[in-house]
Amino acid sequence: MIVLIALLQNRLWNGDGGIGQILEYENRLETLKQEVQESQDRNAGLYAEVLNLRNGTEAIEERARHELGMIKENETFFQIIE
Repeated sequence: MIVLIALLQNRLWNGDGGIGQILEYENRLETLKQEVQESQDRNAGLYAEVLNLRNGTEAIEERARHELGMIKENETFFQIIE
């Protein structure tokens, strides 16, 4: 009887679908949920940026100024060196 109980306990803890495997799957699931949430947050930010670029010229102008160093006509550019 003790051998039978030992075999069943071994299967419960170490076998297919055992407690160890379930805990491993739960940890992996939590990791995947975090990755999905980060991706959704990033996608929402990119979607908002796309809408902003489509609807107005302010975002385009801001990008041109910061990324390309462009200025408008009749504007004076001052560079302060510290």
